[in-house]
Amino acid sequence: MSATHLQSDTESVSFTDLSLNPKAVAAKAASLGRLRVTHRDAPDMVLSTAGYAEHAEENLSTASRLFLALMKQDEGARSLPLALPEVFPWVGHLDEGEVREFTVEFVGALSDAAELGANEAAHRAIVSWRATARINADPDQLREALRPLAGVDLGPVEAHT
Repeated sequence: MSATHLQSDTESVSFTDLSLNPKAVAAKAASLGRLRVTHRDAPDMVLSTAGYAEHAEENLSTASRLFLALMKQDEGARSLPLALPEVFPWVGHLDEGEVREFTVEFVGALSDAAELGANEAAHRAIVSWRATARINADPDQLREALRPLAGVDLGPVEAHT
């Protein structure tokens, strides 16, 4: 779920409100199910009830298992890539093989999020494949991306751990 979507659907309080009146903020979160806590100098947080979080996890797990089951059926494996443009219009800039790769990676990432708590996996898949689509959509970027690198010095590389 994007931060924008969460922000539009969730009431919010400031971190200052939380620190000055934690009981009232907790009561508000309990009555709503979830409450966004905005922070001027740090990322926003979401305060939710355990029940709300458990339902969200159950929904993700169910959707993930459904997509995995569909991928195992011939008809489902053909249908999922055809449905992707409804959700991700930019897949129109991917070739057929790339759409299949994205579908498999995305469904696997949803499974990782549901079963392992790897919540960034699906986001990473979307962001990386959208970047590929963006490059494919721009002839100059695509030409540059496909340019051979043999003999090209790309400068020093730093290892980050």
